[in-house]
Amino acid sequence: MVIVGGGLAGLKLAQSLRKTNYQVVLVDKNNYNQFPPLIYQVASAGLEPSNIAFPFRRLFQGWNNFFFRLGKVNSIDTKEKAVQTSFGTLHYKYLVLAAGATTNFFGNKNLEEHTWPMKTVTEAMALRNHILENLERAETEDNEQRRQALLNVAIVGGGPSGVEIAGALAEMKKTVIPRDYHDLDVKKMNIYLINAGNRLLQSMDPKSSEQAEKDLRNMGVTVKLNSRVTDYHDQQLVMPDGSTLLADTVIWVSGVRANTIEGVPQQSIGHAGRILTDRYNRVKGMTDVFAIGDQSLVEGDKEYPLGHPQLAQVAIQQAANLADNIIRLENHEPITPFSYRNLGVMATIGRKKAVAEIGKMKFGGLTAWLLWLVVHLRSILGVKNKTVVLLNWMWNYFNYKQSLRLILKPFRTCRAVPREGEHG
Repeated sequence: MVIVGGGLAGLKLAQSLRKTNYQVVLVDKNNYNQFPPLIYQVASAGLEPSNIAFPFRRLFQGWNNFFFRLGKVNSIDTKEKAVQTSFGTLHYKYLVLAAGATTNFFGNKNLEEHTWPMKTVTEAMALRNHILENLERAETEDNEQRRQALLNVAIVGGGPSGVEIAGALAEMKKTVIPRDYHDLDVKKMNIYLINAGNRLLQSMDPKSSEQAEKDLRNMGVTVKLNSRVTDYHDQQLVMPDGSTLLADTVIWVSGVRANTIEGVPQQSIGHAGRILTDRYNRVKGMTDVFAIGDQSLVEGDKEYPLGHPQLAQVAIQQAANLADNIIRLENHEPITPFSYRNLGVMATIGRKKAVAEIGKMKFGGLTAWLLWLVVHLRSILGVKNKTVVLLNWMWNYFNYKQSLRLILKPFRTCRAVPREGEHG
């Protein structure tokens, strides 16, 4: 079996097949699994990348039926039952596509080239560097307009990612910047949260949306609803009515699009590039090929006509169901359709501020915040990572004196090395 993508869905599937006789080959462009719900904390210098990432080879030490390959899948050959990768050809009995999604810029090249996505650990690190660099540059900038652009941060997208990064940056503005940059007028720093819809957190109850908006406004975030961004150039965000907003840092979390792989029939591609499957996660028009997680769109579910929410719990439940079905197929037993069980949704806003919904229960404040901490701490891979994250959160709760605000950039040195037969 070949699994393409080691996110939450791909990893859960591999783990669920541990006690089988399958030879499982996991292909991913990174050698680690990352925990998406906490990526915003890396971007805001709250956690180190290693705290929310874990190497595949460490996870599967001692698993003789598991093989990891670092690389990219270029195409699928269904006739040969093979995938062409950056390192060669892999043949499969079953192929599972779990390559997740990427940021959707809706075809706007200016937004794609000049705004900052926050979907991966790598992107979060780049964003962290940019925010910290802008603060450093603002201290020495003589031009008032350029300084204001460096201090302004605009977040486009009012979903959980947008709400959480807005809250984290608001707390950073209040508690960190005045101490680290005491000669910088922090009052001039503006944080904007721009949402095309009429409320934040559209997937949650209106009361939760109202609570999140209220908390963010109280924290100093300027929330702009019914405001669609159409372009970005010259440090200016452009709205449909022609109005602009000055900001050198624009964080784009306004939507995602499924990653594509050559070889999947065009008729099998649905909304936002997601791969169409039946209720058993079998890809439409393909044999022995499955799709799970953010990359898949299960047809036939009237409650989710555009696909299930692209959330961690959906990916994990689909992976568990598929693992069970694959075992059933080998035993010539009937397979079971996927049925999503909503365990609840939540979003953190700031210190002692969050919103959570579990079944018919809806609550916010300290209770929701503590629940959010427990749920996410349990989900992090590795005992060491859990411990470090818990200590970081405790330390930050009491004094905000973390020392994670490092500007780290890749730096390549080129030293001349004589070729064979050359000297010098």
